[in-house]
Amino acid sequence: MTSRLTLTTVTLGAPDPRVLAHFYQRLLGWEISVESPDWVTLPDPSGGVGLAFQTESNHTPPVWPDPGPTDQQMQVHLEIRVDDLETAGAHARTCGATLAGVQPQEKVRVYKDPAGHPFCLWVG
Repeated sequence: MTSRLTLTTVTLGAPDPRVLAHFYQRLLGWEISVESPDWVTLPDPSGGVGLAFQTESNHTPPVWPDPGPTDQQMQVHLEIRVDDLETAGAHARTCGATLAGVQPQEKVRVYKDPAGHPFCLWVG
């Protein structure tokens, strides 16, 4: 390979990308850099991989865990390291997250964002 490749952004689809972007802005404490009705960006202030949100007018929330053969699969989820699961979980719920019904590990909590995407808070 002759060219350097750098992952800069993970994009999530949602029926209203502004609602989802504002959820992650509150959750992570990052600032929105671009906001339009169909596209919003939330760069990582430390220079890491940022988030973007785009309109998917026919958005179907993922099913987690164990989707059936006709359910929308999870396909991607975010992993967010925290210092304290209880405190971070309370913050996530205040921001609008919901706790998933299945919790697979002791040091991980699975939540769903307002568009239904699963994300994990984990102690590291």
